Amino acid sequence: MTDRFDQVLGAYLGLAIGDALGATVEFMRPREIALQYGVHRDIVGGGWLKLPRGQVTDDTTMCLALGDALLKSGPAGLQNFVAHADETLIRGIAEAYVGWWRGKPVDCGNTCRRGILRFLQDGSLSGPYNDGDGGNGGLMRNLPAVLATLGDDAAFERLAIAQSRITHHHALSDAAVLGVGRLLRGLLAGDDQAELRARSARWVAAEPVFRFSPYRGRATAYVVDTVQTVLHFVGEHEDFEEALIATVNQGDDADTTGALVGMLAGARCGAARLPQRWLRRLQPATVRAITDQTSGLLALARSREDLAHA
Repeated sequence: MTDRFDQVLGAYLGLAIGDALGATVEFMRPREIALQYGVHRDIVGGGWLKLPRGQVTDDTTMCLALGDALLKSGPAGLQNFVAHADETLIRGIAEAYVGWWRGKPVDCGNTCRRGILRFLQDGSLSGPYNDGDGGNGGLMRNLPAVLATLGDDAAFERLAIAQSRITHHHALSDAAVLGVGRLLRGLLAGDDQAELRARSARWVAAEPVFRFSPYRGRATAYVVDTVQTVLHFVGEHEDFEEALIATVNQGDDADTTGALVGMLAGARCGAARLPQRWLRRLQPATVRAITDQTSGLLALARSREDLAHA
């Protein structure tokens, strides 16, 4: 594998690993986890969703839906959106979310469901600003938007916000989608742990609502709690496995916090260094879909960049 592909695949597989690991203890509190598991460290399925071992949840499957929509649109569709504000691409993404929802996913958050139903009812690509939209659903699925726009920060910002607002129209959601996306872009560009921490510090200095030190121990689906949890654990632990175990044992929205920490830590270490015992536990179809989509999204980013400079 090339270094770039290894990093990108590490981020995507790391997201799926964190999702599958965290789903077992979603909505549990740390004391409950300790009583039942001691330290939860294995992909075993179960949890409130009663998942088979190695199955992922909406964090990963919505990423795959977004990535499929981007690949279907191709470089011309992405370029038309970026250069001419053509909404065809975003409509295709919304339709992909509808298809995902109609496929009866194992879980769908209330805000995601509400946004998808609104699109079905009136065709709007963004609801009105809503104080109740401050959840982490737009953030959890944003990885393909980062990958499709590598090399173009402005395109990333426009695409990330547009895909998120299909379901989540809230200033804190916008800020989280951009902030975590920039951290990932930095890691894929070669940031080490020190620079990751420095970028995190600059972010929370500019947007103090996300300040995570001292860590408050809240890991709910409220996007501020999610971001604080992610920044705390990915900054505290440089090792992929240590970061992920510490995160999911915080409980609450553990599939999403685990997915996001897995994404960042996976980009940092690369696919070749992911724990093999966890990779082997993921369902093979998920690994294949992620690997194929990773190649496609990297090719899309290169093709769109060539098209933009033609």
